[in-house]
Amino acid sequence: MSEIKGKPIAAPPSTILERVLFLLSIGLGLGAARKAPGTVGSLWGPLLALGLQCINGHPAMMLLYGIVLYVIGIPICAAGIRYYQTGDPKHVVYDEIAAFPFVYLFVPVTWGTAVAGFVLFRIFDISKLWPINRFEKLPGPWGVMSDDTIAGIFAGLVLTALWLLLGAF
Repeated sequence: MSEIKGKPIAAPPSTILERVLFLLSIGLGLGAARKAPGTVGSLWGPLLALGLQCINGHPAMMLLYGIVLYVIGIPICAAGIRYYQTGDPKHVVYDEIAAFPFVYLFVPVTWGTAVAGFVLFRIFDISKLWPINRFEKLPGPWGVMSDDTIAGIFAGLVLTALWLLLGAF
């Protein structure tokens, strides 16, 4: 183990698979931002959702994408937890990114919805309102993934309501 600012961290990932999982866990590097890594890393979210909607944006498919991203997020976030040796490392942002198919489940990604969905997601993710705060207490990568997924669902519900009330934006 080596030390950074007095906190022990595991040695760098040794296998190629572990390196890939770690790189995904930090959002291909965006999560390594010194300031607001969760917000910076979340910038991938609307882009991911847009790409998935271009493949097939039907709500059933967006739900399936979200479920698949959640499931594969367990080992990805576990790799980040192993590296940083803490329960929910701030630089592990895959969980934020993977929540965005739920944000855009019923709403297309446009410039307006991208900004609104991003802001709503960050509000729910940062505030950890009930029941989001309950899900973050799940052990290890399950808690890391679950609280952001629930925050994404809440943001998606509010975004959908705004979309229905205000029309396209």
